[in-house]
Amino acid sequence: MFTARNKGRLALGAVVVGAALALSGCATGDPLDSGSTDTPSDTIVVGSQAYYSNEIIAEIYAQALENAGFDVERQFQIGQRDAYLPSLESGEVDLFPEYTGNLLQYYSPDTTATTSEDVYAELQDALPEGLVVLDQSSATDQDSYNVTAAFAEENGLSSLADLAGVSVPLTLGGPPELEERPYGPAGLLEKYGVTVAFTATGDTTVEDLLAGTVNIANVYSADPRIQTEGLVTLADPEGLFLASNVVPLVNADVADEIADVINAVSAKLTPEGLVALNVQSTVDQLSSAEIATQWLTDNGLI
Repeated sequence: MFTARNKGRLALGAVVVGAALALSGCATGDPLDSGSTDTPSDTIVVGSQAYYSNEIIAEIYAQALENAGFDVERQFQIGQRDAYLPSLESGEVDLFPEYTGNLLQYYSPDTTATTSEDVYAELQDALPEGLVVLDQSSATDQDSYNVTAAFAEENGLSSLADLAGVSVPLTLGGPPELEERPYGPAGLLEKYGVTVAFTATGDTTVEDLLAGTVNIANVYSADPRIQTEGLVTLADPEGLFLASNVVPLVNADVADEIADVINAVSAKLTPEGLVALNVQSTVDQLSSAEIATQWLTDNGLI
């Protein structure tokens, strides 16, 4: 499936660099293992969006690769897809954290896929030649419907399907455009038989939910306020939302060489874990490098 550049890169795991090297801007290439003097002859360029959560994931990728003996160059805060996808396609950037649903919609705007498995499968076919995705993680950063913990307990809520049994009037809050989106009020009615009123809350959606102005809120699934405010994200078993799992987007030339390292990261990155990483950034004010090193250590990857 993948093609690999024969540029003499170090085989994965041949050299292990320390956490101190992982915190630096790029690996020095000086192995700590005295039994080997080989170093990679080429560099993996890791990019990120201009979005703190995306940069944290990119830094995790970068440090994991450095720990496996690769030289890494960071090109973070590049911008949005129109800016960075051409760099990936040209080979100027090798690896980028992406989101399956949003990326699929970029290449296939008329997609009807919604579930994680269907979106991932369709994405692999939609990508242009020269780009591939490695294993997707279970972590997501997508639209989700949330309620307060108290409201969930009072009404026995864990899933969107449970909303059909709620006796009090339901009001959904979110950005103005949500009212017309297929996963808005019409989608709730079609998929789950749930009737809701709608209030355009814009940037104050979470605040309105906590104040009781609305009792259901549209919040991105990796928003740290889900954790800090104790919100309950309602499961979506019928696939109302287009799944958008975190996935490594890779230049096909290097995919084979880095797959084992990056897939190991994806296997450990969970929805709850991504929210916790974002809390460390927005609340604890830790740097992406600090957050990445701690996460990789806690998960036994460095």
